[in-house]
Amino acid sequence: MDSVRGSVRLDTERLGVDAFRDGWEAQIGDGFTLPAFHHEATAGAVVRGLASRVGDSVITNFETATRVRVDSAFPDIGELRLYVVHRGAYVLRRERDTIAVDAGQFLLSRSTGLTGYDVAAGTTAQVIGLPAEALGLFADGTQATGPAAAAEVHVLLAHTSVVHATLGDLSDGGVRASRDALVELVRGVLHGYLDGGEPGLAGPLVHAARDLADQLLTDPDLTPALLARHLKVSLRTLHRAFASTGEPVAAYIRRRRLEQARRALLSPSHPTVSEIAAHWQFADSSHFIRTFRRHYGQTPAQFARDHDH
Repeated sequence: MDSVRGSVRLDTERLGVDAFRDGWEAQIGDGFTLPAFHHEATAGAVVRGLASRVGDSVITNFETATRVRVDSAFPDIGELRLYVVHRGAYVLRRERDTIAVDAGQFLLSRSTGLTGYDVAAGTTAQVIGLPAEALGLFADGTQATGPAAAAEVHVLLAHTSVVHATLGDLSDGGVRASRDALVELVRGVLHGYLDGGEPGLAGPLVHAARDLADQLLTDPDLTPALLARHLKVSLRTLHRAFASTGEPVAAYIRRRRLEQARRALLSPSHPTVSEIAAHWQFADSSHFIRTFRRHYGQTPAQFARDHDH
């Protein structure tokens, strides 16, 4: 597996479509040729995004403030494409029909027969391109659809975020490992489960669990078991993934709650210590005060006074 990597930003309003095409050809390269955009289709388009190549696969995030329509056919190499739409809609036009991927949905299919696409104004989406053989047998007419909120999609997108952020710092081995994890996570989306035994999935699983925990910090039911259920992995698998970080799942939850409580104390009109303790799910104000003092060397009240502006 090659260790080719590259990334290019898309900003049609500031840089124009031609700059994106030039950057794509230079950074993304062979195997992922763009369609021939017509001026009429792209004039006035306001699209921003980021594309990253990791080995033989490409991850593209984008958002468009205007409608985008492309009528020219794609190179018919049959690559696999996963479309994940968060807002708006992405309509694929093929020789005999159209396929609409609406907000909150994903579609996995081959690129065979694509003649163009329409993207609604206000669309935010990701498109992941994999080589045709990446998932083994996947007939040209076969497609998989489902909710973008699925646990497998959540873990996959956590991984793509890390790839975008760290691509320039990865070693060749890191690029290959990131690509392999990407393929396995797309396989998980296709089959509706994650293989907890895959060592390359520990990082994406940790990232997804942390993201989910951060969204649920004020939930009194937040536990490692709850995160494992949401992510469709065993509790043992989740604990094993976190073991490599040196910080257990429960410790991460405690630390993040404490950090958020500390941030609340910085507000000029912050709630009382008791209210903050209750909001961030500490057992009581005494427990919050003891924990805060142990970590920060002073009580919440002292900290608030020292930072009172």
